[in-house]
Amino acid sequence: MQTSGAQDEAALAFEEETYSRGRLESLAGSLAATLVRRGVRAGDRVALMSSNRPEFVVAVHAVWKAGAAVVLISPAWKRTEVEHVLAVTRPADALGDQQVLADLMPMLHLDEVTLTGDGAGTFSPPDPAADAILVFSSGTTGLPKAVRHTHASFAAATRHWTDALQLTGQDRLQVTTPPSHILGLLNIETALAAGAWVRLHRRFDLNRVLERIEKDRITVEMAVAPIVLAMARHPDLESYDLSSLRFIMWGATPVTAGIAEEVTRRTGVGWVPAYGASELPVIACNPLQGARLDSVGRAVPGVRVRVTDLETGRVLGVGETGEIELKSPSLMAGYLPAEATREAFRGGWYRTGDVGRVDADGWLYLTDRSKEMIKVQGFQVAPAEVEGVLLGHQAVADCAVYGVSGDEGSESVIAAVSTRAPVTQGDLIAYVGERLATYKRPHEVVFVDEIPRLPSGKVLRRVLKERHGRTADQ
Repeated sequence: MQTSGAQDEAALAFEEETYSRGRLESLAGSLAATLVRRGVRAGDRVALMSSNRPEFVVAVHAVWKAGAAVVLISPAWKRTEVEHVLAVTRPADALGDQQVLADLMPMLHLDEVTLTGDGAGTFSPPDPAADAILVFSSGTTGLPKAVRHTHASFAAATRHWTDALQLTGQDRLQVTTPPSHILGLLNIETALAAGAWVRLHRRFDLNRVLERIEKDRITVEMAVAPIVLAMARHPDLESYDLSSLRFIMWGATPVTAGIAEEVTRRTGVGWVPAYGASELPVIACNPLQGARLDSVGRAVPGVRVRVTDLETGRVLGVGETGEIELKSPSLMAGYLPAEATREAFRGGWYRTGDVGRVDADGWLYLTDRSKEMIKVQGFQVAPAEVEGVLLGHQAVADCAVYGVSGDEGSESVIAAVSTRAPVTQGDLIAYVGERLATYKRPHEVVFVDEIPRLPSGKVLRRVLKERHGRTADQ
């Protein structure tokens, strides 16, 4: 239980305003009372589609106080995507600041909410087994599914994250990724639970992020691939004082060692790679001392890992490569639509779809997504491996590798590349060919202005494949 002193301490900052824990709780109580008056009941779902703002945090806590589950919708999503979300989750009410949601169902606009701060209403603690959040999976290969987390599973995830990062009340974090994504919400809730201080940014701006590390004395920085790339290529990175950082956490996508090492060389700050998913937010994390870039770390206490054969499902031994499967108290309760849950499990183990291996010392190595592996003349090609090589070329700003169907069941390796200096397709194909096996060389390089990514940094390969298909048909 928080002491009265802790309740009065600053917990959340946004632009020039700060919020204490006590104020956040009082505001959430006031909004919860409003939701109840609007007809929200225990067991209901409430949609939340909001930009990055303190009211987002207040809204999440208010929905929980009212006994409901919050359906998190990305503010970047368009009408068709939001219609899909509402059809899958069937919320009883809605909160937010996005017109697309207001056009589809009655929505209490966060700009119009009267937050008196009186904490009106008496609310019972939530049932640990009840749904707390529904967050949507990445949807890199199709329409996203709603991932159901109970209060118990999400609380377990925040405990795992607190322990892995060794967070205390002395730590200071900032969140630039959308809190509607599991990592953004996890970082906010973990910081609040650990008694740490967190700054929420309206949007990502690298200069502002670097300035705030210096001014706020941020101790833990969270980064996904686009942020890391921007840091590595920032012309004035050395001009910022980043000495307060204990480390930078790299998550959501595989580490590109060359990019990470460039940031460390220029700043002196080391990395802590970690691994999680919407379905199981904290799977593995590197030790804070002795972290390595070629592994996502060891499974955090409470998470069990096994590796199974991609074809037969047979449980594999130490060092053998296959699909990563998991058990943990922080594992989701299931999906919506519910029928998607069955195929996600094998004998009670959650099938991640990620390919990797675990060595004798418990270090977990990820190769790629099983669904994204490219089959070339009987060989398996991991897109991440080819991407890692391409990113080492000085002319490449960003890239993504995917497969397209070819003759006799084989696929061709295609590389989408955005550049920061002139380079030819032949140059890049040769560059990869000098460093990887012949069958891993791109068959074609497609030059694009920007690589389509989710806010988490994950590449939307589905979009690239669709674009490639349309181009091929023209």
